[in-house]
Amino acid sequence: MRSPVTNPFQPGSDVVPDVWAGRVEQLSDWRDAVRPRRRAGLYETGRTILGEPGTGKSSLVRKIARDAADAGDWVTPQLRIPSGADPLKIVASAVLRLADKAGLRTSTRQRVMDLLSRVEQVAISGFSLAMGGGEGPEPFTALFDLLIELGQAAIDQDAVILIHIDEVQNITDEAALSQLLIALGDALSYEVEVSAPGGLYVTRFLPIAVYLTGLPDFEDMAGARKGATFARRFRTTTLTALDEDDLLEALQPFILEGWETQDDEHGIARVSMSQEAAKAIVALCCGEPFLFQLAGQRAWNAAQTSVISEDQVVTGWSGAEGEASAHVERILNRLPTREHEFIDAMAALPPADRKLTKIAEQMGMTAATQVGPTSQRLDTVRGIITRGKPYSFRNRAVEAYLTTDWPRVN
Repeated sequence: MRSPVTNPFQPGSDVVPDVWAGRVEQLSDWRDAVRPRRRAGLYETGRTILGEPGTGKSSLVRKIARDAADAGDWVTPQLRIPSGADPLKIVASAVLRLADKAGLRTSTRQRVMDLLSRVEQVAISGFSLAMGGGEGPEPFTALFDLLIELGQAAIDQDAVILIHIDEVQNITDEAALSQLLIALGDALSYEVEVSAPGGLYVTRFLPIAVYLTGLPDFEDMAGARKGATFARRFRTTTLTALDEDDLLEALQPFILEGWETQDDEHGIARVSMSQEAAKAIVALCCGEPFLFQLAGQRAWNAAQTSVISEDQVVTGWSGAEGEASAHVERILNRLPTREHEFIDAMAALPPADRKLTKIAEQMGMTAATQVGPTSQRLDTVRGIITRGKPYSFRNRAVEAYLTTDWPRVN
């Protein structure tokens, strides 16, 4: 009944866990705004979902992509950009696969055949094609032109195109990043003329949606290098910790009717969870999606009974503390020195004293203005703190790790 094979919790990156918690606003944004508006020919910006490691940004967009595919839309796989890779090659290859799905290979138009051939060259040579040659348009222009053809085919077949590019902070080549953002942004804002009832012709936008996911550093990279163009064409959301109510709601199926799973004889069984166990999981994870999945996974594997108890949650967590600590350390180790010092100083103060002046004094500074920009970045870019009166931690796992509140069990 309960075994690693039947475990519904998945604390890995880039997977859509069976036990889903929160992110209602972002899921509703796709369902109620992005998809219906793009499908109707209305303009809607691309979406950039950023966050520290473990906030579930890639899982969120993969869940959106799964819903899109179930609705019959044309969806790219998760286009992860490795460090140093050419993003134009990766995106061009994915767009070519969508072109095959749309049936563009069967077109009799010479322009389409020439365009497919050029994008195939981009998929092989990428950004270097602009310098290496081959007759035809620039790589980003060829990619843009194929997106337009693909968008028009999607109109004819009543589908929405969803492109998901992950780990965008790894695109360190400014020219390649510029070409990619221009190709995608121009496709999002491109209008075509279509026939309407009554013999009229109207203009509409293409049914193309673009999601970019990555670490918070990307907003600085794209914003500083591309300025207002990027800001106009992509709306950025920085994911932070989940509310306790969202986490408890995700565990309600266990409490109310039990989680359906497979029994030892390949039949159907149900695994329940006590309310105390659910509260313990929520307390241990500090709002972090990764830690929530980790605590749930270990609690499930702690025994084989039909009810997950609070003791089993504690037992499971005792073997997961090292992995949980490493998760928070990854977040802290990514911070520049000044930001790390700010977080340490803030955590060392009692919650009521966490004001900018006091934090600056704790850091050995003579004026609060010396750390003002640092606090702003930790709030608006990284989503780790909230600048209020007093300041507070938005990332509760970081706060707990740096104070005596870190969930350790004996």
